Amino acid sequence: MSTQLRTPPAAGDEEEIHTWTGRLRRWLVRRLPPKKLLPQEQPSYVASWIYVFGMGSLAALAMVILSGLVLSLNGPAWYHVSALGHYTNSVHLWSVELFFMLMVVHLWGKYWMAAWRGGRALTWITGILAFAVSIGAGFTGYLLQTNFDSQWIAFEGKDALNAVGIGAWFNVADLGQMFTWHVVLLPLGVAAIAALHVLLVRVHGVVPPLDAAETDDQLVRPGNESEGAP
Repeated sequence: MSTQLRTPPAAGDEEEIHTWTGRLRRWLVRRLPPKKLLPQEQPSYVASWIYVFGMGSLAALAMVILSGLVLSLNGPAWYHVSALGHYTNSVHLWSVELFFMLMVVHLWGKYWMAAWRGGRALTWITGILAFAVSIGAGFTGYLLQTNFDSQWIAFEGKDALNAVGIGAWFNVADLGQMFTWHVVLLPLGVAAIAALHVLLVRVHGVVPPLDAAETDDQLVRPGNESEGAP
């Protein structure tokens, strides 16, 4: 059976697409070219502090996942007894608290900026979903403390979950099930939604302030922050 070799397109010619992978690649490159995916320039208004909290939330989330991975690999006996385990457990808690604080400020800041403008509704929705899933991840984290506090939280929470009809398959008194939710399922959900959120920000660009002038949209290059200033 002979294989027909295709002649590569000449420079400047449109590549002939015959497969779904080629069509998908062309669609992705058109929607999110490399310069847009990893830009080195941003509008001048991005220098405002209100744009810092989104990136801060991602940095705190990375620390939450990293410290949580160390805790899950060593187990409860390690972070209850070992001094290093106590410290790692504390870092995990502090990172979670910092993550929620930064995310709340980020959400409120974008709310007052009406960040759903300019076709950014899905970007706003994914941010809200990430926050909602993070609450579930935080709740299951409290259930994994394996102490009296976690027992109290579990048996107080199970009544509410039973009342809404989900206690049969979301059993907060089952430590193994909660471990799976907290260590695997919910972190994957938060990370996937956060990644989609960042991609949407790249596609549509950061939302400008409500009172931003056209001159504020000039690009600012690293090391030349004065460019684009009014």
